[in-house]
Parts: sequence; structure tokens; C-alpha cells
Amino acid sequence: MKMHKANWGSNANDSNSNSDNNISNRHSFTGKDIPYAKISKDMSIEQLIELYASAGYNARRLGEAARLFYRMIDDDATICLTVAGAMTPIGYGGIIKDLIDHGFVDWIVSTGANVYHDMHFAWNLPVKQGHHDVDDDILHKKNIVRIYDVYIKEDETLQAQDRIVQEMFARDRRDTMILTTAEISHMLGRYVKECSKSPDRSFVASAYEHDVPVYISTFKDSSLALDLIPLRLEGRTVLIDAVREIVEQAAIVYNSERNGALEIGGGVPKNTAQQTGPALDQILHMNHGGLDYIIQLTDARPDSGGLSGATLQEGKSWGKVKSSHVNVVTVYADASITFPLLCLYAIAMHEPRRHRRLYTRLGEYYRRLKEAYEMHIVRDEGIKPTD
Repeated sequence: MKMHKANWGSNANDSNSNSDNNISNRHSFTGKDIPYAKISKDMSIEQLIELYASAGYNARRLGEAARLFYRMIDDDATICLTVAGAMTPIGYGGIIKDLIDHGFVDWIVSTGANVYHDMHFAWNLPVKQGHHDVDDDILHKKNIVRIYDVYIKEDETLQAQDRIVQEMFARDRRDTMILTTAEISHMLGRYVKECSKSPDRSFVASAYEHDVPVYISTFKDSSLALDLIPLRLEGRTVLIDAVREIVEQAAIVYNSERNGALEIGGGVPKNTAQQTGPALDQILHMNHGGLDYIIQLTDARPDSGGLSGATLQEGKSWGKVKSSHVNVVTVYADASITFPLLCLYAIAMHEPRRHRRLYTRLGEYYRRLKEAYEMHIVRDEGIKPTD
């Protein structure tokens, strides 16, 4: 259900319109007129985004991205949010939580850092504004850890958080646990919900409540993995079943009619969501075609060859996205600025959606993909599968 129908016009000349993606039209003087911008003290977020969309440069791209995110929601696509960098230390876990609560995110791929730092707010552990132009030797002596201009206390915050995470793992008395990172996040979310001082200040807790799987693509490269060191030295083992989780991720995409991704930054989370296409087609030969829509908010550039800056269009050559011509928008700007604007537009413009509760369906989706693959290799390869 819609709250408002976005007033995009019948011939919206953005990067997702047919007219703009016709090569001949790109070389003609047929685009929309650029209006003389006007702002007022009572402008709505819709009007601001429309101002961006009618302008140029990355303002225009942000307007197009907001429109595409609205369309992903309105088309009832299964939406993956990927979160690189360090969004939660600046409090943006709250924005992720809002998207989850509204049903606008169905599964998440995050760095371990964003999950770990999100939990500081639930336990009211101090995170403060600091300064970027400092002597870090002095900060180290004062037990202050810095993320650019954000300060975190080594003892009052990090070590306190470490004890909390270690206590959560210690509750399970099994000597060996083989888990996906979605299962670990689910355990963390339940622990935050049951034991923290402010569970309403954690997107991990909201993901647990609404059964949104949270995969941690860089688990070993985070404090969450460091917190398992004492457990290992005490003779207890936690192993990550990475292959099972990439099958689950491919199964989510395979079992969904339409799929989209909203990518904050790039890195491993970006590729984890996008590699579902090659997993289904390159490896399983399912002829799926990749994601239907992708938005990326990034300041990384493509010319260095890194995955973070790789264009969404380039992903088509790998089968990561269905088309390089439509339903892909990259906004080259600081995500700490663009992410709240895009999310506010979606929340202001669209009614909340039903929660898909994918975490509870992962086993079912896995079995469906397995059965489809087995039928494929029998039909096309003449090979009888074995369990």
C-alpha cells in the first residue's frame, strides 16, 4: 500500500527510463528542462528529492536512487541491504532499524564491525563525537579509540562489549558449534533483546524480532571473531559454515520473484549480495540472471580496479544483475549524507510492508534450491544426484 504516489512525470528522464537508455536519445537535445531551483522553509522530503532528481551530477543520481528504492519497495521485491564501512558508530544502526521495522529490508549483509558497534547503543556504552585532527599517541595513552572523528573508550565500551559477547557465547555449553553468521547474528539479536538495557536501540535486535537474516561477510575481520579467542583457548570451538550461508543467500534470490539490493559502500558485503547471480548461473547453471535492481551509495571510483568502485553495469558481465541499462543507480557521494535522505524518502512515501521473516524460511529455501539443482543435473546432464 502506498502513502503517496511519487510525482515523477510520464517521461521521467532518469537513468532507469527507457528514453534515457536509448543510445540515440542520449545524443539528442530531448531531455527534460532543468528548472530554476527553489527551496522554502516548509519543503517536504518528496519535494527535496524531486529537486535533486531534476538537477544534475550526483544530486540527480540521488534523486534517481530514491525513486528506484521506492520502486523496489512498491514492486514487492525481496531487498538485501549491504553495509560496509562503519555506519553504526555514528548511530546509523537506528536508520537500519527503521528500514527493518517498516519491512523495507528482508536480509542484510554487513561487516562484523557494524554489528559489533551497533550493540554499544543497546547497552548504553559511551560513543562520542571527537576530532579528526589529533595526536593519536595521546589518544592511545588515554585509552580512546578513534574512527575518524568518533571516539570510543577502550575499557568502558570495547572491553565491556567484549565481555557481553563472550558471555553470550558462553551460554551455549557445546564443545563444538558449526554455525552460519546469520545464526550467530540471530543469537546476538536474541541476547540484546533479552539482556540489554535499551534493546530498541539495536538493528541486530530488530532483525531478530522480525526474522531478518544478518550475514556477516567479514566475520573473522572483526571484534566478534576476536571475542571467540578465549573460548577456543578453553577448548571450545565455533566454526563458520561459509558454504552453507552462500547457498542460503543464493536460495533467497532463487526463491524470490524479484530481488533488489541497496548497497552502502562496497567491499565484501557488496560482492556477497551480488555473487548470488554467479552462484546460481556460473556454478549451478540455473539461468537465473542476477538481481533485478541495485542501488549503490559510495565514494569509491571504478578506475582503480577494486570491487568497491566497480560499476553496477560491469556486474552484468558477471551475471550479477539482470540488466546494465535499467534499474541500476550509483550515487558517488558520502553515504553518511545520502543514506538518511534516501531512507527518509522511502519511509515518508510508502506504507510499511509485511515482514517476509526469511530467517524462518532458510531451510525451506535451501531444500527448494537443492531439489531444483538435482532436477537440472538429471534432466540436462544425465547425472543422478547422491546425498
